[in-house]
Amino acid sequence: MVVVFGSINVDLTFRLAHLPSVGETVLTPTFTQAVGGKGANQAAAAARDGAATRFIGCVGADDHGATARAALQELGIDVRGLSTVPGHTGLAVIWVDDQGRNQIAVASGANAALEAGSLADDAITPGTFLVLQMEAPAREVEAAIGRAAQVGATVILNLAPALPLAPAVLRQVAILVLNEHEATDLCRHLGLARAEPEGQAVALTHTLGNTVIVTLGAEGAVGAQGDAVWRVDALRVRAIDTTGAGDCFVGVLAAALMRGATLPAAMQRAAVAGSLACTIVGATPSFPAREMIDAALSSRLAAKGSRA
Repeated sequence: MVVVFGSINVDLTFRLAHLPSVGETVLTPTFTQAVGGKGANQAAAAARDGAATRFIGCVGADDHGATARAALQELGIDVRGLSTVPGHTGLAVIWVDDQGRNQIAVASGANAALEAGSLADDAITPGTFLVLQMEAPAREVEAAIGRAAQVGATVILNLAPALPLAPAVLRQVAILVLNEHEATDLCRHLGLARAEPEGQAVALTHTLGNTVIVTLGAEGAVGAQGDAVWRVDALRVRAIDTTGAGDCFVGVLAAALMRGATLPAAMQRAAVAGSLACTIVGATPSFPAREMIDAALSSRLAAKGSRA
């Protein structure tokens, strides 16, 4: 099972002709509302790709909380670990321009109440893939990592946003996923030399002893594990909205690994899914179903075969 421990928000997305500068008001006719937050996004992506998924998080005692809970349930996600706490549900406001670029503001709300103690004993086993991000309190993320490592679960940490966790904590992570900016920040924090993404992944895997994946947006992703290095390509798509594409990558990566895929194969599947997610406005509404990812991978293989 994929168990996601992390944030859940309601996203309000505004499609704009251009992103506003300081002091500027940009008008748009309407907006969309959907469930978001890095944790919920990753759970949704894993579930869309067919993985049995459980979500551990907190919503507020408000209408947004009820909406968020119902949305995860509709995806077949186990929400027994989704607690309702006093206060408001996390809320994100997202601006997206005509090139798919975004700006995001987040009010954490109930996410600040998430505790590692919410991980029930039956939620973490040696066969569990525990997925975490950094939109929950750092001390609780650290505690959840330690608890999962003790029972032999596979821990996948998306270090986003980039926060300086202790190296001892990071070494308990099986797979560390970062984007280029986050990888640069972590290398700086650990005193590692500046390098290109592949060099960063190699330096981090040698320093921390785990698998490191650096996502590269439209350029795919690079991964390193010991002396082995892999690079996978993204699909060439017209990006409408890149919001949540990285979360889609992480969720599909976990789902593929849970089904027994090799790391390079799981990375390729995740990169394709992340690309598809850029073609629709919104985060969770854009995440592709398993059949859509399968079809895109098959078309990709057929195209490569015709060129061989």
